[in-house]
Amino acid sequence: MSKTVFIYSCFILVGTFISAISQVMLKKAANRKYESFLEQYLNPLVIIAYMIFFAATLLSVLAYKEIPLSMGPILEATGYFYVTIFGVKIFGETINTKKILGLMMIVLGIIIYSISG
Repeated sequence: MSKTVFIYSCFILVGTFISAISQVMLKKAANRKYESFLEQYLNPLVIIAYMIFFAATLLSVLAYKEIPLSMGPILEATGYFYVTIFGVKIFGETINTKKILGLMMIVLGIIIYSISG
């Protein structure tokens, strides 16, 4: 892997990570009670979360200029790990057997792609 591809791969990984943070922010906002319909969407938590989504999209667009198209979804699959970890740590969610098997399949797919290149 060239240095350029590595750097732009990091763009996707960072974008995926901040996108997961944004998802957590939106879930926290959704769990709150609001006095009006408009307040649900025009509050700082939601607005900042969508700004983060926009930044993550920009990082992906920049990254796809240099990395192979087949590599992007593999790197973006790491988001499932971030969301799972955040769900357990922040929201107290539990990990069941199906989730563990799903995460293991993602890891297996990443390994197969890495080996076959």
